[in-house]
Amino acid sequence: MFRNMVTSLFKYERIRTTGAKAKELRRWADHIITLAKRGDLHARRQALSIVREKDVVHKLFEEAAERFGGSAGGYTRIVKLGRRPGDAAPISLIELVAPAEKRKKKKTKKKADKAKVEKKKTAAAKAPEAAEKAEEPQKEDKKQAKTEAKAPKKKSVKAEPEKKAAVTAKKATPKKAAAEKEEAKPEEKAKPAAKAEKVEDKKEAKPDAKAKKAPKKQAAAEKAEAQSKSASKKKASTDKE
Repeated sequence: MFRNMVTSLFKYERIRTTGAKAKELRRWADHIITLAKRGDLHARRQALSIVREKDVVHKLFEEAAERFGGSAGGYTRIVKLGRRPGDAAPISLIELVAPAEKRKKKKTKKKADKAKVEKKKTAAAKAPEAAEKAEEPQKEDKKQAKTEAKAPKKKSVKAEPEKKAAVTAKKATPKKAAAEKEEAKPEEKAKPAAKAEKVEDKKEAKPDAKAKKAPKKQAAAEKAEAQSKSASKKKASTDKE
């Protein structure tokens, strides 16, 4: 079981197992890494008696001197992951540790990246100041343009009396129109008087019309009397017969 686990550890560089097995597996892994660092034929044969795959042993012996040559132990790391849901056994992750040189290189890279970021920040902080300096001439030009734009407005102040005269003339015209209308009103008042005279003439003329109608009524009455007399005579004649 431990031979298979050690083979898997060097093949995949990390495996998951229980806590007790991981602690025991660390012993086996450290022993084989020391053999690989030694690198002679006898050490290779001793590693092949434990590890089941030749490719894994060949890879380990080639990389051991570069990867673990600077350290005298601590080749593996155990990380606790919790408990297994079936039997509540404590589970751990055992993995090979990266060499110390690579860690230092990573740290130096991080420091270089931080220095680059700081340079960018300083450049960004200086950029607004340069932009303000570049904008100052533009602001001065804008101020001059504003002053030039304000200058013609002073000329317009002189033209204000002319405008006021035009406004007063406009205001005076409605008053003149109202006066003309008032002058024209007497003629309009005279028109209703003439109309009243015509109405009175018509009223006076109406009795004449009645007088004309009166003879017509008399003639009609006379006709009616004549007709009644003729009718009475006919009745008398019929009665005699």
